[in-house]
Amino acid sequence: MDIDQIFTASVFASAIRLATPYIFAALGETFAQRSGVLNLGVDGIMLMGAFSGFYVVFLAQQNEAMSEPLSLLLGVLIAIFVGGLMGFAMAFVSVTLKAKQGISGIGVYLFGLGLSELLFQQLVGTPKSINGFPRITFPILSDIPILGEIFFNHNLLVYLAFAMIPISAYVLNRTTFGLMIRAVGQNPEAADAMGVSVERVRYATVTIGGMFAGLAGASLSIALINLFQQNLTAGQGFIAVALVYFGGWRPWAVAAGAMLFSFVNALQLQIKVIGLDVPSEFAVMAPYVITIIALAFASKRQEQPTALTKPFERGE
Repeated sequence: MDIDQIFTASVFASAIRLATPYIFAALGETFAQRSGVLNLGVDGIMLMGAFSGFYVVFLAQQNEAMSEPLSLLLGVLIAIFVGGLMGFAMAFVSVTLKAKQGISGIGVYLFGLGLSELLFQQLVGTPKSINGFPRITFPILSDIPILGEIFFNHNLLVYLAFAMIPISAYVLNRTTFGLMIRAVGQNPEAADAMGVSVERVRYATVTIGGMFAGLAGASLSIALINLFQQNLTAGQGFIAVALVYFGGWRPWAVAAGAMLFSFVNALQLQIKVIGLDVPSEFAVMAPYVITIIALAFASKRQEQPTALTKPFERGE
């Protein structure tokens, strides 16, 4: 391949990898918001998922307690479990206690940020690398020029993230559970009158969103970066929340937004690598500026779920 082909393959392959945590987190948040709950604590949940997954793998590899694939699988499961617990806690505060969702979400974020930092300092101390998920290649397909590097040279969690897009779309649009989610988010009073438990549906979706966020964090710490450090996510959870608005609460469009952001981010990283004369501040700022512009246009096209951020009181 010539230099242009190498650059193209590198940018697109990096964009796909970088999109992984955004896709996981944004898809999970899509479930929560479609039921009427805004969870601004996604970034804190991602941090706790990232640390818990990393620490399990770190301990297992340090003590050689189990095989590497098994330790990675256990790390993912623990991250999902921790994320689910935090999602459940968010549901309790916002659904049962009916606290303001924006404020309670920020509280969850700060809790995750502070606890992950405390645990990291006490249990690990300094950033240490682990052996994360290896890349999986496919015979013949991985050898295709350019396309093989872009699509068929990634780790397991990357493939899983993209597989979750059609699965999430199917669940939301083609299943009874998805119908209940949409009904609760649009008209909880009518859903309640039809015998649907608004609280149960919202508990389920916010917990699912937490599980996705925990998995998103694990995809960073044990699949992409292969280490944990303070504030590892650097606000990626908030970008994921914004991507839900960008995608109009539709999984395919949400994932497209994640790819757009990740592509611009990958492009600015490659520009820095090859040494183009572009101010570094502009390159770092570009993904966020484009996301804001895209959100501004997208917000005019879509209507949010009617009951989003509104607590439900039976009998109102």
